[in-house]
Amino acid sequence: MSFFGLGKLAGIGKPKQAFSSSAAVLKNQPPLFLRKNCALAHLVKGSFKGVVQQPKYADLNEWLSINTFEFFNLVNMFYGVVTDFCTINECPTMSAGPGTEYTWTDTQRKTVKLAAPQYIDYVLSQIQTTLDDERMFPTKAGSDFPKDIRATLCVIYRHLFRVLAHIYWSHYVELLNLKIEGHVNSVFAHFISFAKEFDLLDRKDMAPMADLISFYEQQGIVV
Repeated sequence: MSFFGLGKLAGIGKPKQAFSSSAAVLKNQPPLFLRKNCALAHLVKGSFKGVVQQPKYADLNEWLSINTFEFFNLVNMFYGVVTDFCTINECPTMSAGPGTEYTWTDTQRKTVKLAAPQYIDYVLSQIQTTLDDERMFPTKAGSDFPKDIRATLCVIYRHLFRVLAHIYWSHYVELLNLKIEGHVNSVFAHFISFAKEFDLLDRKDMAPMADLISFYEQQGIVV
């Protein structure tokens, strides 16, 4: 169940620009999302620890699955909000800050460099296919989750993190102009808190957003 009040995002169009482009803003200074007033914009106040903990009588795999579906839908929706700005020309690589560029591994196990919109389309489509797979995420009563479900979840969370990191590094200006940075910050803090609680992301995978995560840890938002 989502508590982020996202209904008003439906039908959002292109904003009237109030902030300059990401490249200009980021030049010789920290990214916008690390500015204290931006980072502390949240819909949910306080720690996410109590939100992410497994309920006493809930099955662990069901709890992980329900939240994974929710995070996928939220990330997919937020990317949809900025998709008009994430073009092959504007985002020719799948980057997440200086020195971080993600590549795609095709069906032949070859590493391929893709523009961000192509990469994200592949990632979200792959996750959707996995989530729809009854063998991986059973919905029928009495069906068991596969033994390797955790490995599958780790791949999903790693890919969702990359999409979020790209949005922060390349499209935070658009979030500010749309006045939805509080929504995205809350989802990101929730996502990281959940991933930490159940060990679904390695620290090295979170490196592109390490400064923001560290700030949230210091503030007691992410525990």
